Amino acid sequence: MATDTLKSTGGKGAASSGGLRRLLLDNGALTALIVLVIAMSALSGDFLTADNLLNIGVQAAVVAILAFGVTFVIVSAGIDLSVGSVAALSATVLAWSATSEGVPVPLAVLLAVATGIACGLVNGILVSYGRLPSFIATLAMLSVARGLSLVISQGSPIPFPDSVSHLGDTLGGWLPVPVLVMIVMGLITAFILGRTYIGRSMYAIGGNEEAARLSGLRVKKQKLAIYALSGLFAAAAGIVLASRLSSAQPQAAQGYELDAIAAVVIGGASLAGGTGKASGTLIGALILAVLRNGLNLLSVSAFWQQVVIGVVIALAVLLDTLRRKAGATPTASGVPGGGGRKKQAATYLLAAVVAAAVVGALSFLHNGSSEKEERKVGLSLSTLNNPFFVQIRDGAEAEAKSRGLDLTVTDAQNDASQQANQLQNFTSGGLDAIVVNPVDSDAAGPAVRSANESDIPVVAVDRGVNKAETSTLVASDNVAGGRQGARALAEKLGGKGTIVILQGQAGTSASRERGSGFAEGLKEYPGVKVVAKQPADFDRTKGLDVMTNLLQAHPGIDGVFAENDEMALGAIKALGSKAGKSVQVVGFDGTPDGLEAVEQGTLYASVAQQPRELGRIAVDNALRAAEGKKIDETVMVPVKVVTKENVAEFSG
Repeated sequence: MATDTLKSTGGKGAASSGGLRRLLLDNGALTALIVLVIAMSALSGDFLTADNLLNIGVQAAVVAILAFGVTFVIVSAGIDLSVGSVAALSATVLAWSATSEGVPVPLAVLLAVATGIACGLVNGILVSYGRLPSFIATLAMLSVARGLSLVISQGSPIPFPDSVSHLGDTLGGWLPVPVLVMIVMGLITAFILGRTYIGRSMYAIGGNEEAARLSGLRVKKQKLAIYALSGLFAAAAGIVLASRLSSAQPQAAQGYELDAIAAVVIGGASLAGGTGKASGTLIGALILAVLRNGLNLLSVSAFWQQVVIGVVIALAVLLDTLRRKAGATPTASGVPGGGGRKKQAATYLLAAVVAAAVVGALSFLHNGSSEKEERKVGLSLSTLNNPFFVQIRDGAEAEAKSRGLDLTVTDAQNDASQQANQLQNFTSGGLDAIVVNPVDSDAAGPAVRSANESDIPVVAVDRGVNKAETSTLVASDNVAGGRQGARALAEKLGGKGTIVILQGQAGTSASRERGSGFAEGLKEYPGVKVVAKQPADFDRTKGLDVMTNLLQAHPGIDGVFAENDEMALGAIKALGSKAGKSVQVVGFDGTPDGLEAVEQGTLYASVAQQPRELGRIAVDNALRAAEGKKIDETVMVPVKVVTKENVAEFSG
């Protein structure tokens, strides 16, 4: 009665204001998506193109499919950190069984799906019967699944069967298949959550697990099914992702579990359980995709993109807290009634109309603009966490500045799928040319082919692109560099001794090429024996840790070959006073820190490339290609072994 009286005193104005406030709170994710679309449309004239909007759908697909599976777990008050690794493992099983083992493709697909379900069941068993917290159980599966993926593939990408790769294509030449798969998986998720017994069980378990158990619900068996569903959706996402890249990447989908969880939370679900819905998860995935796409088009640094996405996630959780304090309707709590569904449909329809009207007006304004713009070039680097690639960027930026170019630089963070998204954004952004330093030569192929179809010239730098056309390749010969490194180390050791090898990130072409070149070169020196080789992921800290561990088993080694200078510098730290005296270390790249170590004598030699020159020449050739000028198919930048004797002569 008191509540009724309180409501009546506010008048129509207060009721109207409260209704609008509640509408916004109840549909916070949708409101955020509309605001983002309008903002990106206003800031970038390339955002609203049909190709770019389809790109956003494709880029959201894999995360959305993973997030649909994670929604089941979060609604039931759990967490699943393993979905990214399970996706990679499922795709690897499919590719390996269909290509290496000759298993018929339909059966290989079933094996991949079964792999995902099996991983989910193991998670469910550990959580339900092992009584492990879901965080710990799925964290363990994250490591196990990733390790198995690397074991099966031996750290190298496996070509995907052509019949399955069509999942990454388009229907009718314009509608991407990944988008269709995303929609189908979303409808399945909505049906399970809203129309099935297990869906209602998820909400009950998430709301109060003990009450659900006392009411007769078989909580343990339901959790098995919930985690199995998450594994199934992860397998589907892995197959779609590998289809886009035309290869199963053992390191694919790293960090995607966090994006999936973020999409669910942004979509309105609570990590405490009991709330969540498929449409909210889809909106959350679209928000992340729109953010990354728009920030790429606006040339925002990849590092700042991570900051922005983190802020968005924090705001989503704050909005959920405000919604609960305001007493707004839960995002989903069991099965909504017919009236609720009609109201929700009307809200979405109204939002679509408003967004379309504003976006249409902005599109008209952009089309009416006739300002002449400078030439635009995109540079997609495999990573900026390595000084070698930072120098490529510096050389490219210096050349772009001197030539009056607008250069957009993106960081793929050694993620082939993220790089594919960035290249698609470049293509839809209507750039004059693209420079790409591939994470993997095979995986970059499909995205580069899209640029080919749009008549955008592509220049490859440091690594080539397979099954696609590039105007030129600007590179040093990694294989030849590996051979030179083997010769330098073996001759320094007098043709005999024991050595260890620190390998780069598994699955990358640079690691494969440098390693194979070193192995070839070492055949000329049978007295030099490799006693151990371990990956240290091109990282200095990991190089230190791995070298420290190897020294425990092989304290008497005579030499170390590291596939880049960063790992070599880590190894030197682990060797201490032995470095440059009783143990000779050879690195690769000729980075400033590496050359300084060569000058000091702790690093015997570095197979030095000229990364700044690579970046400069790549941008120069990209501009020449955009202007229709003739350029060489291959531009080789010299590589040389730099030792203490000639380090002063090397300019880098």
